[in-house]
Amino acid sequence: MREETLEFTGHDGLRLVATARGEPDAPTVLLLHGGGQMRQSWGGTAERLAKSGRYAITLDMRGHGESAWCPHGRYRVADFRDDLAVVLSRLPRPAVVVGASLGGITTLLYAESCDMSRVRGVILVDIAARIETEGARRIGTWMVSTSDGFDSLEAVAAAIEAYTPQRKQTWTRERLLRMVREQPDGRYRWHWDPKFMSESGPREVADHERLHRAAAKLKVPTLLVRGRESDMISHDGVREFQEVVPHAEFVDVSGAGHMVAGDRNDAFTDAVTDFLDRHDPV
Repeated sequence: MREETLEFTGHDGLRLVATARGEPDAPTVLLLHGGGQMRQSWGGTAERLAKSGRYAITLDMRGHGESAWCPHGRYRVADFRDDLAVVLSRLPRPAVVVGASLGGITTLLYAESCDMSRVRGVILVDIAARIETEGARRIGTWMVSTSDGFDSLEAVAAAIEAYTPQRKQTWTRERLLRMVREQPDGRYRWHWDPKFMSESGPREVADHERLHRAAAKLKVPTLLVRGRESDMISHDGVREFQEVVPHAEFVDVSGAGHMVAGDRNDAFTDAVTDFLDRHDPV
């Protein structure tokens, strides 16, 4: 399977890094991670998509992973949206966009005002036009509380296990070092810019009316995937989304919380490939 690193220049000059798997002339899938994550979050799914004959691209969004941190702290969803527009314009063919959490909201804002001829379909992962306040607060609190880092890799593993108790984790030093950076002071910190959670961060996530208007513009094939144990998207949120986007399909993944692809990767990828096989076949 062909695999290569790609680089893009974001809308305001930031360096963005991606991994591409498969052949560039194949049907393209662009995967956007959630806030605080990085492109490796999609590893299992991207590999399966490439092996099935697709061109799977996983992107580190600005301020995350190997992509550049914005010195001016520009992390509004509109900034991520404008980066997405640049990346889509650089791809050899239109793509199905898979967006988890922040990546999904970025995709919705793209649909609100950008060129949808570059998008063949949309898959939203545990995100819709209305998110539950308590769920969002829980995630934000955890990210802020751990942003100062950890004294050891064991502490990193313990923090992740406490946050995702539904997963059975097997840790290696190599795996943990993909999630954090060792700093000159000896502490281990996440691969995301702490400014992402500042006042200049993605505040549009709370603008439900705007997100509903954006969702109403989705005319391409659309799939909403929810983690059944998620506290971010409620059944009411799903119902509202399907009222606004009546052609949208819905899959509820049992045994998964907000980070569906990590909690139940096989079930998640099965749902994605089934949707793609029907709406964007190889």
